[in-house]
Amino acid sequence: MWGPHCHHEVKLILPVSSLLKCPNSETMKVFLATIVVVLALAHGSQAQSTQVEELTKYFQDLSAMVTSTTEQLVQKMQAETFMEDGKAQLQQIQEKLAPLAENIQAQLNPLADNVQAQLKPLVDNVQAQMEELFRKVLDQTKAITQ
Repeated sequence: MWGPHCHHEVKLILPVSSLLKCPNSETMKVFLATIVVVLALAHGSQAQSTQVEELTKYFQDLSAMVTSTTEQLVQKMQAETFMEDGKAQLQQIQEKLAPLAENIQAQLNPLADNVQAQLKPLVDNVQAQMEELFRKVLDQTKAITQ
């Protein structure tokens, strides 16, 4: 069988010297035809070997490409799974923290209301003093300019 890695030797059983002694041109024609056929077969097997090598390389490249694409797809799926897991964990944390945040807000609202109630008279007093100071400065400015 002919294949890409097979090497065949063709041995001529009839010695060339006997053909030269043979006066029969028919024998010479048969011998030359046999040589042509053997050379054609050898050339054909080399061409076939090249085609087999090209097909082998094509399938190796195709296999490498499929392997690479599969690896990329697996990595992408792992990344998406990681992201989904992260989102799920954040959702769980948010669900656990929501009652705590509501509790803190419920405790801080009365405190904030109390602080605001205590600061309002002070803020009103400071505002009144600032308005009085502004009026005095304005009156003095008017007196100087007249």
